[in-house]
Amino acid sequence: MLTLTRKVGESIRIGEEIEIVVKEIRRNQVRIGIVAPRDVPIYREEVYEAILEERADDEEP
Repeated sequence: MLTLTRKVGESIRIGEEIEIVVKEIRRNQVRIGIVAPRDVPIYREEVYEAILEERADDEEP
């Protein structure tokens, strides 16, 4: 895992097409913005896990 330190307004690039921007920091919450092509799916972790679980349930005989 790569761990980076960023301040509000600073960003991180993933490849050429994805940018993660720190929008706001409040106490123990960080708000981020994500700039990516529309065809790149972006999910919160808990939503992604639910999708994987649903797919696994669909594949069971």
